[in-house]
Amino acid sequence: MKSWWIVTKDHKTVMEAREIPVPQPKPNEVVIKVHASAMNRGEIFAGGVMHGGPEKLGGGEASGVVHAIGSEVKHVKVGDAVFGRVRGGFAEYAVSDAPQVLKKPDNLSWEQAAAVPISFVTAWEMLLLYGKLKKGETLLVMGASSGAGVASIQIAKAMGVRTIGTSGSQAKLDKLKAIGLDVGIATRKPDFGDAVMKANGGKGVDVVVNGVGGTMFAECLRILADHGRLAVVGYLDNTFKAEIDLNAVHARRLEIFGVSNAHLTAAEKAASTAGFVRDVLPMIADGRIVPVIDRVYPFDEMPAAKACMDDSAMVGKVVVKIG
Repeated sequence: MKSWWIVTKDHKTVMEAREIPVPQPKPNEVVIKVHASAMNRGEIFAGGVMHGGPEKLGGGEASGVVHAIGSEVKHVKVGDAVFGRVRGGFAEYAVSDAPQVLKKPDNLSWEQAAAVPISFVTAWEMLLLYGKLKKGETLLVMGASSGAGVASIQIAKAMGVRTIGTSGSQAKLDKLKAIGLDVGIATRKPDFGDAVMKANGGKGVDVVVNGVGGTMFAECLRILADHGRLAVVGYLDNTFKAEIDLNAVHARRLEIFGVSNAHLTAAEKAASTAGFVRDVLPMIADGRIVPVIDRVYPFDEMPAAKACMDDSAMVGKVVVKIG
């Protein structure tokens, strides 16, 4: 089968086409004939902890039709339309642990379904599992145009949460306002604190999603309300270290946590997927949340899709149509 591999060369990642065998399912696995997959920055970040080595078959999420199932799989059958987190989604066939495979809602296209699993499960973890976000609170999303950023805004709005987002592009903020962002702040610098406080009536925010990195960390911490929660999820600035005001963390009872799939066990991934299915998937299935796709590329244009991701040229997800 045709596939695209992520290969590290000279401290940069490139896409390399290869022919490989169709995967065969183990007892608790599902093989999917892929119709669409989506790009994720963490997977293509050169040298980062999320890349997974010098080369790997790319694609962490996909939609498609069940091709084969292992002997222990009961909840789906061959021919079912499905989506979920997978291994090797940048290929004509991908394999997944059975708990990660979900039946595709009828209202979603293949492309929309492929845009959901990683961004929305990650957003569920940040906002609900660890962030404990509640109706009536305020959420700040740094780098709000990313896949996880857009998913966070959409989930928060569906919950009745006030949303504030930052981006270096006013045009991106305008698009985000059309999907529910309440306040957009155009900046690429750690100078957003006063504007955030003003937009929130002089109060700190309850949850911050920092998808930009270390250069923004101190300012994110500064504008948290008492008992505020700060999620660390990305490094657009390529900065992995930051100063931390321990006195503020101590006195204001702040919580800081990271969200990454890099070291999750299969059981932990299954638990997160179950939480997403319970709390978020119904909002997608009934149309309260519509996945945001910036653009769709054909399978043979995978390098162009990666270039779009590298340039941060999107609002929402970059999807690749495969089958």
